[in-house]
Amino acid sequence: MVETAHRNDGVEGVAGGVGTTALLVAAARAIETHRSDSLAQDVYAEHFVLGAPVSKDWPVHPREVPDGDENPLWGRFARYFGLRTRVLDDFLLRSVHAGNARQVVLLGAGLDSRAYRLAWPPGCVVFEIDREEVLAFKHHVLGGLSATPKAARVPVPMDLRADWAGALPGAGFDPAAPSVWLVEGLLFYLPPAAETYLIDTVDRLSAGGSALAFEVKLDKDLLEYRDSPLYTATKQQIGIDLLDLFDRNPRPDSAGHLTAKGWSASVRTPFDFTRLHGRGPRPERNDALAGNRWVFAGKPLR
Repeated sequence: MVETAHRNDGVEGVAGGVGTTALLVAAARAIETHRSDSLAQDVYAEHFVLGAPVSKDWPVHPREVPDGDENPLWGRFARYFGLRTRVLDDFLLRSVHAGNARQVVLLGAGLDSRAYRLAWPPGCVVFEIDREEVLAFKHHVLGGLSATPKAARVPVPMDLRADWAGALPGAGFDPAAPSVWLVEGLLFYLPPAAETYLIDTVDRLSAGGSALAFEVKLDKDLLEYRDSPLYTATKQQIGIDLLDLFDRNPRPDSAGHLTAKGWSASVRTPFDFTRLHGRGPRPERNDALAGNRWVFAGKPLR
């Protein structure tokens, strides 16, 4: 697998569909990095954006954004991703520093560069699970920058529709040890049964003392927001129709499912953290972010 990553740049893995949304998030992180009031720093993000033909003309700096923060896509939506990055960065670092967990698993890792940019304690291992082409593209870009990870980084080239749980132990993951899991920007795209399977699998592989954060949308009808500024701007400016990518079936109550299995779980809105940090998106009319929730869960020690 490593040889494959070396001999192709993986660009096709981020050239369409959900792969392109990884570049959208990278562009948002790049813009956030260059803000004077930045909530999160990701110096690698702009290199991913500029390294893919489909996104090479997208903005990576606030000064490149037409209409600035008034732009629904590169203003408000990008602020959302910047806030999400900060909140989930804080969750990961808090989780590994507060307990004995030294295994971090990023499900649907995309162009996440946390292995390279966060201050991990000694002994941390970051497992990145995603399609081989996506990881190859990331390897190609970061290799060109001579980037060095700050924790042991273990790419696991695996489609999440395949047996990723079976592949993890072979990559060095120990299900008997506590772990920290992150499912960022993934569950929107999965059928409800696949979401439930993923949550059940994380539970099965998690020892006591493990933690999990994930993002869900709880809208009863996503099409209610089809003409929202956020969705229409994303389609008009970069050609991504998010509603065509999202699974529009009723979502399961994954937080309640975990609680029933003995986990503690808190469900927060992004706007909770806008108020906490004083920056980020605020509620508005016809708001495509209204149903977004961030869930933080912990599995007690037995």
